Amino acid sequence: MQTIQLVGAILFGLALIHTFAAKSFEKLAHRHPRHAGLFHLLGEVEVVFGFWAFILMIALALLNGGQAAIAYAESRQYTEPLFVFVVMVVAASRPVMAFVQRVLSALARWLPVPAELALVWFGLALVPLTGSLITEPAAMTLAALMLAPLIFRDGMPEWLKYAALGVLFVNISIGGLLTSYAAPPVLMVAATWEWDTAHMASQFGWKALIAVLINATVISLMLRKHLRAPAPDAAADTAPAVPWAVTLIHLGFLAAVVVLGHHVELFLGIFMLFLGFTSAYQRYQSPLIIKEGLLVGFFLAGLVVLGGMQQWWLQPIVESLSPLALFFGAMSLTAITDNAALTYLGSLIDGISPHAQYMLMAGAVTGGGLTVIANAPNPAGASLLRRGFRDESIGALGLLAGALAPTAIAALAFLLL
Repeated sequence: MQTIQLVGAILFGLALIHTFAAKSFEKLAHRHPRHAGLFHLLGEVEVVFGFWAFILMIALALLNGGQAAIAYAESRQYTEPLFVFVVMVVAASRPVMAFVQRVLSALARWLPVPAELALVWFGLALVPLTGSLITEPAAMTLAALMLAPLIFRDGMPEWLKYAALGVLFVNISIGGLLTSYAAPPVLMVAATWEWDTAHMASQFGWKALIAVLINATVISLMLRKHLRAPAPDAAADTAPAVPWAVTLIHLGFLAAVVVLGHHVELFLGIFMLFLGFTSAYQRYQSPLIIKEGLLVGFFLAGLVVLGGMQQWWLQPIVESLSPLALFFGAMSLTAITDNAALTYLGSLIDGISPHAQYMLMAGAVTGGGLTVIANAPNPAGASLLRRGFRDESIGALGLLAGALAPTAIAALAFLLL
């Protein structure tokens, strides 16, 4: 163990503490208005890991020299943070959201339940499962924006908001297991372990489907007495209807970003074209969520930088566990590390058995809803939904409590089915 590795582990621990204490900074901002700006900044969950990543880079420069710090920063892979930023902005554009809402509203009319209840169920079940096609970050963005006016609003009991958020995060984490390319933890091992889409669907997908449907149905029934039609959006009512040609072009942009998601130069080029198109046809657009997307990308980039220093203590833990212990160990560790990082470490273990591979993946995705950092799309959901909570901040303990029941359902599905 080198000195900088120990410093990296300490800073990672401080970042975790900061993440769990973020809601306290929002309270301090109200108590001390003179320094409210600083406390609001420190209370932004999306800022935490980026902030501590900069502290790590300063420490690395002081201990090993500036060139070593630059070399370490440039050795990290930032494709995922950039992809999440781009796919968030494109998926949340008005033509895409309007198309999704039209499709789901049409489906809701076929169900013998109130439209609001049907839309909530779709947002917590169907949309997370589409993450297997359009990727989990895109599914999280669509689900969060769709559910925000229905659940995450004034008048909804706070504990139900956290329960719904826990279900959303867990269902997104396991909803991408029907294919081999949509979930970040699967991408980390698919090539090394030779897992294709047929393998994912047969070993994980159908079990995830059952757990998603159970979770979504239970929380929808709990929410049904508190649901009401969202207030009319005056701006949306006066905005011109989006032509089908514009909608198809936006869907084409989204599809291109998803298909090219592993090629950062290409999907960034597509994104530049997308920004040009939205500027040319601004009358059919709503403000793009550039700020929210950048904050989420900053969060994930910070996690990449800090997480790169944790392999020295994480990998021995993963290697030493029996398959069943590996499931529960991965489920617990993913809450403080990110599930993709855990599965990546598992891919480095020589001779890991197929049963251990299954347990590692199942545990990693099962724990993906326990914290904001447990799964890459979670910061996107938190960024889009936090204004619906008290103090406009999501409490770590509230999220943990809300995610326990759906996490247990997912665990039972992967262990018993």
